[in-house]
Amino acid sequence: MANHMSQDSSLEEDEQWARDEGIPSLSDPFIQKYFQGVDTLIDQENKHRSDKDFRELLSPMAQEACAIVNQIRFAEQQTLWTTSFEDSLAHETRQDLYPGMMFTLAKERIESSKLWQIVRKMPKGTLLHCHLEAMVDLEWVFNEALKTPGMHISAAGSLYDQTSRDALLPVFQYRKTPAAAEISIWSESYKPNTWVSVADAAASFPDGGKLGFLAYLMARCSITPAESLRHHYGPNDIWDKFTKCFLVLDTVLYYEPILRAFLQRMFTQLVDDGVRYVDIRAAFAFNYYKEGSQLPEDGYSEVFRVLNEELEKFQSSPTGKDFWGARMIWTTIRSFSDRDIIASMKECIAIKEVYPHLIAGFDLVGHEDGGRSLSSLVPVLFWFRKACAQSGVGNIPFFFHAGETLGTGSDTDLNLFDAVLLGTRRIGHGFSLYKHPLLMNMVRDKRLCVECCPISNEVLRLTHSISSHPLPALLAQGVPVALCNDDPGILGQGRAGMSHDFWQALQGIESLGLEGLGSLAENSVRWAAFEDQDTKEWTEDIKNGAYGTRLRAQRMKEWKKDWERFCQWVVMEFGVDMDGDLEE
Repeated sequence: MANHMSQDSSLEEDEQWARDEGIPSLSDPFIQKYFQGVDTLIDQENKHRSDKDFRELLSPMAQEACAIVNQIRFAEQQTLWTTSFEDSLAHETRQDLYPGMMFTLAKERIESSKLWQIVRKMPKGTLLHCHLEAMVDLEWVFNEALKTPGMHISAAGSLYDQTSRDALLPVFQYRKTPAAAEISIWSESYKPNTWVSVADAAASFPDGGKLGFLAYLMARCSITPAESLRHHYGPNDIWDKFTKCFLVLDTVLYYEPILRAFLQRMFTQLVDDGVRYVDIRAAFAFNYYKEGSQLPEDGYSEVFRVLNEELEKFQSSPTGKDFWGARMIWTTIRSFSDRDIIASMKECIAIKEVYPHLIAGFDLVGHEDGGRSLSSLVPVLFWFRKACAQSGVGNIPFFFHAGETLGTGSDTDLNLFDAVLLGTRRIGHGFSLYKHPLLMNMVRDKRLCVECCPISNEVLRLTHSISSHPLPALLAQGVPVALCNDDPGILGQGRAGMSHDFWQALQGIESLGLEGLGSLAENSVRWAAFEDQDTKEWTEDIKNGAYGTRLRAQRMKEWKKDWERFCQWVVMEFGVDMDGDLEE
């Protein structure tokens, strides 16, 4: 009681001192006029935001849901992110703790929050940017290899110690003839490139048997939490590990029985996460094997036959009855020679002729800083446009990766200019776009959507956390953005869905809120490549939003119904009780 009275006395003394000094109070009309000016300036800036229209058209139910989520977000900032959790993270040195902190450190805590429950339930529309090989959850895919008859493993040398396991890549393949049981890939006497039964290799793994074997493969094919934090080594270092993950996973995934099982699992996980459609990218530079064959197929028509069959199978199941579908953005490696890129383009056109409904567009992938610039590829890209027209398949549009770099004025950074001028429908990553105000205005005016992958950008060392990501700058400038997960199996999210990226954006960017997330999800539906459209039709469709083609209009309406049902669920599940407190 005495302490309370002392505080009151001190406050009165401070107020008297301020009056004696002639310092105006916060309630002074002049000070209030200043604050009104600040509010007016903020309102003027907000009129340029890309989510302005979405916010203004929120239904009363959605407004209430957004307010509830803002309260939960504030409450969890004060209670969930506590010093006790910070202490649990500390190892050799104390680590700072804040909402939106480095994803790999925060993942476990994220998944214990109310916001996680809400984000998991949210209808996310479509997934516009992901790479097929990295959509696997690693423990599942290696267990699948273990139980698939005939799967073998080999390496270019013995994997007898940790140094060799770090240096050499294990590869997988179906083999008709069982390997001799006495051969061990973990022995110093192992003969390079000798095939060993995967089951035998797992059972004889020297550090923990099968469980140790799975742990080794999962660490070999993912960016580990420790690796994701070593930003002082730079992006080139992490990209070396990242690229090698794909080289191993390709040898497991592209065997027909495993690919079929994986596609069903991926579609199921997407639906479970509130995703209705996916534009997939796959780098067509792998060997594909039909079931029971140890000879690779000549070309990729079998891959598309399998994709077509498994997609139809899933959509005819109870789980997939409301799944809109999937299409492929054909990709080739940007560091390849002109000869190899054109060979890949020719096969893309050939596949489009057979499976026109599955090919949505074309892109180039791989480490952008370490690959060829788009300007160096202009001749082959123009050749592709001409070849598409001459073949009769029409236009196969570009969906370019561009600006996935820390550079400013580098060839990689300038890929953004070429991507826009070459007529890309969307921009993959666009991380450095915020450095170019004129180009940002062009992207906004041309209605080009940026496929934003915040966790990928963090783990691959472009930004330390969502708090320093350029996403807010793009939104503030009116640039259309859709959130994507890029490579969840490799980068730490672990599943095919997008909830982790949505959660990071919601908790790490104060100006976003649930209404901002809703706008990003709606964008994904508006910019998805549901069907073939020429450039004029696509542009008019995007500008008209839900009033474009009948298919897009229908899907926009379906998503909005999903959104309203979700907002109603938020209000019912987390609304206020009679005392005005948030319900537990």
